[in-house]
Amino acid sequence: MGSWHHGTSSTTMHKFAAFMFLMIVCSQSLRYEDRARSGYERNEVQTKMNKKNSFGLIPRRKILSCPDFNPYLKVSVDPPGPLKDVQELNITISGVHSPLASDWIAILSPYPVNDTYCPGVKRMYVETGDVARLPLLCQYPLKFQFLLADPDYLTCKKKQCQRYIGRWCLWSTCSGTIFARVVNIRTDIRIMFFGGGLDFPCILANSELLKFANPRAPLYGHLSSVDSSSTVMRLTWISGDGKPQYVHYGDGKLALSAVATFTPNDLCGSFVNPAVNFGWHNPGFIHTALLDGLLPSKSYPYKYGSDEVGWSTATNFSTPPAAGSNELTFITYGDMGKAERDGFGEHYIQPGALQVIDSVEREVHAGKINMILHIGDISYATGFLAEWDFFLEMIGPVASRVPYMTAIGNHERDFPNSGSYYEGLDSGGECGVPYEMYFQMPVNGKDKPWYSIEHGPVHFTIMSTEHPWDIGSDQFKWIKSDLASVDRKRTPWLIFAGHRPQYSSLEGGFIFSTIIPAVDVHFRSVIEPLLLFYQVDLALWGHVHNYERTCAVNNSQCLNYPIRDHGGFDNYKSSMYSAPVHVIIGMSGFELDSFITMAKSWSLVRISKFGYVRVHATTGKILVQFKLPDGRIADQFSISRF
Repeated sequence: MGSWHHGTSSTTMHKFAAFMFLMIVCSQSLRYEDRARSGYERNEVQTKMNKKNSFGLIPRRKILSCPDFNPYLKVSVDPPGPLKDVQELNITISGVHSPLASDWIAILSPYPVNDTYCPGVKRMYVETGDVARLPLLCQYPLKFQFLLADPDYLTCKKKQCQRYIGRWCLWSTCSGTIFARVVNIRTDIRIMFFGGGLDFPCILANSELLKFANPRAPLYGHLSSVDSSSTVMRLTWISGDGKPQYVHYGDGKLALSAVATFTPNDLCGSFVNPAVNFGWHNPGFIHTALLDGLLPSKSYPYKYGSDEVGWSTATNFSTPPAAGSNELTFITYGDMGKAERDGFGEHYIQPGALQVIDSVEREVHAGKINMILHIGDISYATGFLAEWDFFLEMIGPVASRVPYMTAIGNHERDFPNSGSYYEGLDSGGECGVPYEMYFQMPVNGKDKPWYSIEHGPVHFTIMSTEHPWDIGSDQFKWIKSDLASVDRKRTPWLIFAGHRPQYSSLEGGFIFSTIIPAVDVHFRSVIEPLLLFYQVDLALWGHVHNYERTCAVNNSQCLNYPIRDHGGFDNYKSSMYSAPVHVIIGMSGFELDSFITMAKSWSLVRISKFGYVRVHATTGKILVQFKLPDGRIADQFSISRF
């Protein structure tokens, strides 16, 4: 703001000074924050921005408008729309008289919400496992960011005079610009500018509705294997249109989609849980088509959609090797979730997800990966259903090229009185419905998400640790029957996978403790004898967010140790079977868990770093490598028999 001209009278100067002071007080006094913050306070807000995302330290509130009298506030978006399926935006907040460290913006998808049942306590978010400090509004923000992300905002480097008296500026304002990235969720979105910080949020200004150019577009196609022949693949995608669509693939082949969807009535939460209330988002229509007439280990071009709604970008997928062939290379991990590439905060961000999926993408595009196996805790949407779209978009460069096989985890299925074995609130009321719609595996029936499949020299047995597995249960009988059916001449290697582990040396952490241990000993006592009797070679688990490898172990006793060569390479090599090697691989995205100082006798390798596991199987050996996102190998071992 300029100074007064020396020729101005003292009385006039005082009148104008009083007028200016009054306007500033009126427009700023009710914004819940002091205009000037100390450096410590600003740093503390910045620290809160950078903290691990955990939803729920403050009560959720109805969205209110700030009593602000500033006529210059404006939210501008470039481009203003219509938006592409993946759109980068520059969001500018202008006309701000006094920038505050607590100012923030949110991207919302407006929809009717029943404020009567808006939870007033943090429990409704903490129940899903997320405990970070984010804006808990009755109308759930898809994502949010503090204006501090623009380094010029607080210092008002982008100043504009809004009102002059002569050549002197009476009223100047500041602005800030934030980069954002949005994906097509089939519904309109709006940008809202909030004052009051996260504790007392209120709306200062909002943008016009932003529309996607094609809300019916076919999006987020991902593949899965149907059987062990590798001659049929399943493609699943999302669209805002419920009419059947098509897949053009190979040399003129055509497949028609079956269409399904789900509503809040299909979920199991009550009106105060995310999935059926404040986290609900219309899923659109889930299309799935079977692509038959294929050959194993071949690449095919394809695209999906229709002339009416448009077509996806043409790309190529590869079929995996058929059962009984000599070689298979796959990548496996658990507990990935998602994060925002623009740095925005959202419900339940997994900080390692992007660097891991980007590294996996590089491997897949190199053409040497036959399939992906993701063993539970898939998207961590936990009732905030738009986040399934975010996750599917994130894995698209991988899952659109090779089969993306999955196992169910607690954050997809668990909920009280819903049939899950563990009656936590971890799914936020989803109860496995979105998971089973988006990831259609060759399972044993609805809400029976266990299955087996064979590719190359490997038989995979995939269980659900979240459904009943006690002796006499349907799943127990199936596991026993499936393991007994394995033909070791056709598939010499048997890999068993599920979400919750049988062995972990984890102690502490906000999830696992003496109250909620990492390992259910009863689970181990029921299932482990089957692994030993049917000679499972490798058991893969998630749930615990680190990497841990055991000896060949049974009943907590090492029956065989690897032999280490001069290069530090471990080989579990013997003439006779001893016991499975267990590996926890839950380090692909979720915030990492640390280890205790003293390791258990059966625990050989413990690494708390983000990454994924690459497995190469031939008829004579399995090579397992724990790879970091930068490509370095953090651990590797082989299993072979002679």
